[in-house]
Amino acid sequence: MTAASDSDDPRVPIVCPDCETTSRIPLSDVADSIERHNDRLHDGEDVAGVDPDIVETIADLAATDLGLLEDPE
Repeated sequence: MTAASDSDDPRVPIVCPDCETTSRIPLSDVADSIERHNDRLHDGEDVAGVDPDIVETIADLAATDLGLLEDPE
């Protein structure tokens, strides 16, 4: 059996409004890549991050999965 390569890892869109850049990072590298970018280019401020549309979609999926969007009976 071979180890999974980065090409098998889902890629997450990362945006930096200050730098006006967008990139796709393998899921396993997202946190480290964002931290390095923000440390190197923005003095550690949380400027770059996961695309807000993706964050909202994941939050909606989690809320649905947890039953938080259902009407109380």
